[in-house]
Amino acid sequence: MGKTVAIVNQKGGVGKTTTAVNLAAAVGKCGKRVLLADIDPQGNATSGLGINKKNVERSTYDLLIGTASAEQVRIKTAFEGLDLLPSHMNLAGAELEIAELDSRMTRIKSALAPIKADYDFLFLDCPPSLGLVTLNALCAVDTVLVPIQCEYYALEGLSQLMNTIRLVKRKYNPYIDMEGVLLTMFDGRLNLTQQVVTEVKRFFPQKVYGTVIPRNVRLSEAPSFGQPVMYYDRASKGAKAYMDLAEEFLKKNSR
Repeated sequence: MGKTVAIVNQKGGVGKTTTAVNLAAAVGKCGKRVLLADIDPQGNATSGLGINKKNVERSTYDLLIGTASAEQVRIKTAFEGLDLLPSHMNLAGAELEIAELDSRMTRIKSALAPIKADYDFLFLDCPPSLGLVTLNALCAVDTVLVPIQCEYYALEGLSQLMNTIRLVKRKYNPYIDMEGVLLTMFDGRLNLTQQVVTEVKRFFPQKVYGTVIPRNVRLSEAPSFGQPVMYYDRASKGAKAYMDLAEEFLKKNSR
């Protein structure tokens, strides 16, 4: 049965989708069977894997409202070991629709259940908010991975996220745990970066990955070519960082 990991931070611009796409692709490249579920209405993970969002017939929107199964929605990507549940702009209105449906908090969990055994790892790229779709994801996962950018407002909103996770653990998903915290947009030359690292490690003792993700032009370019960075430019610093992260992630999850 595959382990399910939500990649979440309600603050936008922290490298959440970049991490979802590149970690999923890197773990697939390491020989694992991986599914990436794009449940962000912006659909950037979908386009970042070379899928035209406008041509998607069934999406995670259909999963949420119950008009299609995960088997019908998933598509094989061009990348090793990696399947995708694509997003669609319809997902933007899904919160209003599922609010009135039965089992509104566990719709993603129920939708993923029939295919979990097909994968070693399932990653969920969540919206940059703590709305009903993100809460659905938190009810469905084993662990949460939080990307944090090495900037002044890094910890802003994190206490709210942790409170939400604690609430979900108490009411809906007693097994949810912290997978880890990933430092992104890292520039070791800046004093501010070191201050943020110190603060994050104080906030999340024992949970911060040793691997950090640097600022890197290739990382920024890769999505516009519809490729994870290790396929776009495998010699780049960004590609090496995400391959290192995949190895660290797999070492922690070795079974």
